Amino acid sequence: MTNASEPDEETPRVPVVCPDCETTSRVALPDVADAIERHNDQLHDGDDVAEVDPDIADRIADLVATELGLLEETD
Repeated sequence: MTNASEPDEETPRVPVVCPDCETTSRVALPDVADAIERHNDQLHDGDDVAEVDPDIADRIADLVATELGLLEETD
């Protein structure tokens, strides 16, 4: 079994960007929220600066909405 600090090669990795630090990193999906919160707490006094790459977040939201049928037109 793999723990959260040691993701296996099959664990999806999500791009996290910080425009203020001009950095991008890839974080294992189960660790994304903690990594973003830790980064923002340590480097930006808790301000929401670092985030999941907005293009990826938009794409995930579209996929979820499609899967849930939220984008289907009704008569």
